This record gives sequence, C-alpha cells and structure tokens, in this order.
Amino acid sequence: MTLHPQPLAPALAAAEAAGRTTVRLDLDGVRGKAELMRRCGDALRLPEWVGGNWDALADALRDLSWLPVAAEGRLVAVTGWRGYAGARPAEWETFVEVLEEAVDFWRERERGPGPGLAVVLAGSEPEPEPGPGPGGGPESGRGPAAGAPPRTPRLKRRRD
Repeated sequence: MTLHPQPLAPALAAAEAAGRTTVRLDLDGVRGKAELMRRCGDALRLPEWVGGNWDALADALRDLSWLPVAAEGRLVAVTGWRGYAGARPAEWETFVEVLEEAVDFWRERERGPGPGLAVVLAGSEPEPEPGPGPGGGPESGRGPAAGAPPRTPRLKRRRD
C-alpha cells in the first residue's frame, strides 16, 4: 500500500489522536548520506552527539529519550524517499536496515515497559502495476515491483 501526500496528513493526525507521537521525515531532494543524516537529525531532533554515521543513527533510534513519549508509541513517516533510494541503493538498503533494527528493538521492548516505534515509507506516487511485457511480470526479471528499490539481505555490519 502506498500513501499519497493528501492522505498522509489525516493519517498522521489519526495516529496522534490514537496516542502516538508522530514525525515526518521528508527525504525529497536527498541524494547522499550526509544530507540524509542532516534530515534525520532535523526531523527527529536528534541530540548533537549523533554523528553522521550509521551506527550513531542506530544507537540514537534505540534511545529516543529526547523525542516526546506518547502512550501508544512513536510513528515516523518517511516521505520523498524514492529519489534517494534510486540514487544511492546501497545507502538506502543500509538506512532501511537501521530503521528495521530500531523497530525490532522497540517491538521487543514493548513486551516490557515503554512505548514502541513504527516506521512507514510513504510514497508520493503509486507503484507501477506489474504486467506482461517489458518492465513487468515475473518474466521481466525485474522483480515483483518495477521501480521499487532493490532489497538485499540484512547486513551484519554497516559501512560508514
């Protein structure tokens, strides 16, 4: 499912009404890791100690003490991400891995005290419909969703 810009604001408002702290992380125009880290820092109001590397971002997403706590947890909506994913697929995969690990960490922690973390990738345009012929369907060899960023197995170590 893809969220479009118009439905995103009501979806975030509904999440807030349900008791979640919401954050919109807009990656429109981001084409490199340094800019991605700046955007994360600004949107998530990361502390100054968070450097421009993957491990520091991962550590910060496991802390979140500076982000307001809501009874039902926190929701981060990542928008405008397709350009970055296309321009820097390896960095995008690492970023997704960091987000997945943070969500997993908070999911485990939810079993104990404290609110969780959810991340939604919101798109500004719909995924192309796969179909027969070039660019679609299983015989195209381009994967299940043409135009979607490639998925690779999770990395054991991040590269800075």
